[in-house]
Amino acid sequence: MNMPLIVRWLILSLAVWISAELIPGIDYDRPGSILIASLVLGVLNALVKPLLMLLALPFIVVTLGLFLLVINAALFMFSAWLVPGFYVSGFWAAVAGSLVVSVISWLMGRPPGRRPMNIEIHELDYRNTTKPPPGVGPVIDVDET
Repeated sequence: MNMPLIVRWLILSLAVWISAELIPGIDYDRPGSILIASLVLGVLNALVKPLLMLLALPFIVVTLGLFLLVINAALFMFSAWLVPGFYVSGFWAAVAGSLVVSVISWLMGRPPGRRPMNIEIHELDYRNTTKPPPGVGPVIDVDET
């Protein structure tokens, strides 16, 4: 189920506004700055972030994914640099803001009524054979309904 683009943009705008209210180093002049900053951030996340992730893949692997925080913070600071009226005071404010935006976007972007995954383990019955085929044992079945 895909959410309309306008809904995702509004969720991102709300997340950027909440991060500006919570994080001391993030500020804005007017609400329109938040809307434009979230639009720029969304475009950067869609177009630039995949390329940065590809280029930084060795660092992402070595740091077990923590380098993604640096990429997110850099894009957050870059969007503040591009948008007049939206300010990020430094790297750590950008890291905190990108974390807040990520968590809020993830929580609000989930489809309503989505159930958690059901994981069931089934034991296969091989009573009719003398020995199970090699590499065959318990089966883990993951159902995302």
